[in-house]
Amino acid sequence: MASRQGGKLKPLKAPKKDKKDLDEEDLAFQERKKQEQAALKAAKEKALKGGAPGGGIKKSGKK
Repeated sequence: MASRQGGKLKPLKAPKKDKKDLDEEDLAFQERKKQEQAALKAAKEKALKGGAPGGGIKKSGKK
């Protein structure tokens, strides 16, 4: 009998990077992510407060 492997082979896992081994690209990526999150948080707060100064389309009381 021939020995065969059944099913899919599992891919090898890449070793985890230590936080100490961050290079320039990783640091730049993390800084960019922090800036994006801060901008998103500011936009959410602005939207909750009322957002645009015009306030959108307002209808008159006349019918």
